[in-house]
Amino acid sequence: MQNTVPSPHSTSSAGAAAPYRERLSPSLWALASAAVTGPMIALVFIRIEPALALALGAAGAVAIIALLLAGSPVVEVREGRLRAGRAHIEARYLGEPVPLVGEEARAARGTGLDPRGWYLVRGGIDGVVVIPNTDEDDPVTSWTVSTRTPDRLAAAVRRARGKTR
Repeated sequence: MQNTVPSPHSTSSAGAAAPYRERLSPSLWALASAAVTGPMIALVFIRIEPALALALGAAGAVAIIALLLAGSPVVEVREGRLRAGRAHIEARYLGEPVPLVGEEARAARGTGLDPRGWYLVRGGIDGVVVIPNTDEDDPVTSWTVSTRTPDRLAAAVRRARGKTR
């Protein structure tokens, strides 16, 4: 899910452009697979009490889906910072972002993954943005971030870099 509506906190005092924000939620297939746990839970308790089994199955499926959605990382560019999950970096330390899709993105997530880089890679999300880290004091050489809209994330990083330089 993406939040494209500016929030009250979406602009800095300098009048920055609207931020980029995306929640890397699980795919519909992953959510449907989690929902299948409901009948499985119900089958375990059916011999005890059918009504209880139904309630536990429904509650279990809802809880698992809620945990999957709540645990989804957020990618955000706001106030001169890139945040990906719990990690963040100031945009002034970022180089030119490279948006990738298709076979290039698969290579960047797999064999081309920089072992000295930092990455937030999510299954089921095709696009990826690779951003060099120009901070000489940081041992991390690049950031590789999954995104459903690599062009928009790359543009937001470029805007943030332009405002901090």
